[in-house]
Amino acid sequence: QVPLVESGGGSVQAGGSLRLSCAAGRYTYNNMGWFRRAPGKEREGVAAIDNFDRTISADSVKGRFTISKDTAKNILYLQMDSLKTEDTGMYYCAAQALWRGRNIVSFNVHEYDYWGQGTQVTVSS
Repeated sequence: QVPLVESGGGSVQAGGSLRLSCAAGRYTYNNMGWFRRAPGKEREGVAAIDNFDRTISADSVKGRFTISKDTAKNILYLQMDSLKTEDTGMYYCAAQALWRGRNIVSFNVHEYDYWGQGTQVTVSS
């Protein structure tokens, strides 16, 4: 069973919205986050959340993207509004193993142990 399964990607015009979902199934994690890789660019952190619902966001998405999670359903979300063409890329859900214990949420990819397959987001002008 794949631990993390993303959905919700697609094609949208600039200014539009999408909501990404990451289903974690029966697995429990520490911090979770969304990362993206744009064509020809390095993977970058977009937003992340800890088990106390403290969040961080990349400067490029602040005020436009919102990360949240439904603990009962064990689903992580990324609400993306006012999308720009530069938001185009493959979006990945990532999660941190419980054995790491409580720690400060970050975009350090080495602190995330599980990754989804990704969902493509394409924003056209």
